[in-house]
Amino acid sequence: MSEILVLVEHVDGEVKKVTLELLTLARSLGTPAAVWAGPGITADAKAKLAAYGADKIYVAGSDDVVDHVVAPKAELLAQLVADKAPAAVLVAATAEGKEVAGRLAVKTDSGVITDAVGLREGFVADQSIFGGGVNVQSRVRRGTPIVAVRPNSTAPEAAAGAGAEEEVAVSLSDGAKAARIVERVKQEKGARPELTEAAIVVSGGRGVGSAENFAIIEALADSLGGAVGASRAATDAQWYPHQFQVGQTGKTVSPQLYIAAGISGAIQHRAGMQTAKNIVAINKDPEAPIFELADYGVVGDLNQVVPQLTEEIEKRR
Repeated sequence: MSEILVLVEHVDGEVKKVTLELLTLARSLGTPAAVWAGPGITADAKAKLAAYGADKIYVAGSDDVVDHVVAPKAELLAQLVADKAPAAVLVAATAEGKEVAGRLAVKTDSGVITDAVGLREGFVADQSIFGGGVNVQSRVRRGTPIVAVRPNSTAPEAAAGAGAEEEVAVSLSDGAKAARIVERVKQEKGARPELTEAAIVVSGGRGVGSAENFAIIEALADSLGGAVGASRAATDAQWYPHQFQVGQTGKTVSPQLYIAAGISGAIQHRAGMQTAKNIVAINKDPEAPIFELADYGVVGDLNQVVPQLTEEIEKRR
C-alpha cells in the first residue's frame, strides 16, 4: 500500500493524541509513516507511534527545525514528498498545522483541504463549510493530497507497525530561517485536557449569567474529565477567558460529547462545535436554535440542572 505521511504533534517528547488519530485514519487508506520534526524523540514516543501503525518514523532531529517559526516543518515535508512520493500528507487541523498545510501545498503545487472531519477511499474528505451551514465532500485534484484533520474526528485504535526509524537531513532555505524563536515561556497546565483535543467539552453561554456562575460549568466538566468552553457572548462579557471561546471566531472542537449550557445556538457558535458526535443542550428557552442541533435537550434553568447533573455523575464515579 502507498505511504501516507503523518506530521507528529508532540510536546516535551510526548506524542499528542491527535497524532494517534491521524495514524489510525492513515491506516485505513495506506501505510502510515510518521514524521518527527525537531530533537527530543524518545524510546517511548517511538514505541507509541509504532503501536498505532507507523511503519516508518522519519526523524529530522535538527534544532533548526524548531528554532524557526512554522516554515521549516513545511520544507521538511516538501522534501519528503519529493523523495518518497507519498499518496497523501496528513496534519492536525490546529492553527500551526493548517499553516504548515498551506505552505506545503504551495511548495509542492498540490491541493489542500483543511478542517476535514473524515477521510474515505480516494482521499475524499468530509467537511463542514460556510460557518457550519453546509456539509460537503471534497477531493484534491492536483498533486499530493494534503489534508488537515480536526482533532477527535477519528477514534485512535492501536495496530502494531514496524516503526523503522530513518533519519532525515533537511536543508532549510534562507526564507525558512527569516523568523527565529528567541524565547519560550512554558504555560502552566491545569488538570483539564486541552480544549481542541478533549473528548468531552462542557461550554457555558450567556445563560450562565456571570463569571462566578462558571464555577458550575467547571464542576460538571471536572466530573466528566472534560474541558471547559464558552460562547462568544460569555467571553465578550469577560466571564471566561477568550482562549476558551468555541465558535467561528474562536476554537473549533469535535469531541465525543459536547454539552452546551445556556447557549442559544447562533450559527457563529454552531460552526465551532457541530461536528461533535453527541450534543446535549441545556436551555430554559424551548425555542432556542441549539435544540435543532442537539441529540438530547433539557429545557430548564441551567443553575438547577447542571448542579444536579454533576451530583448524579459524582455518585456513579
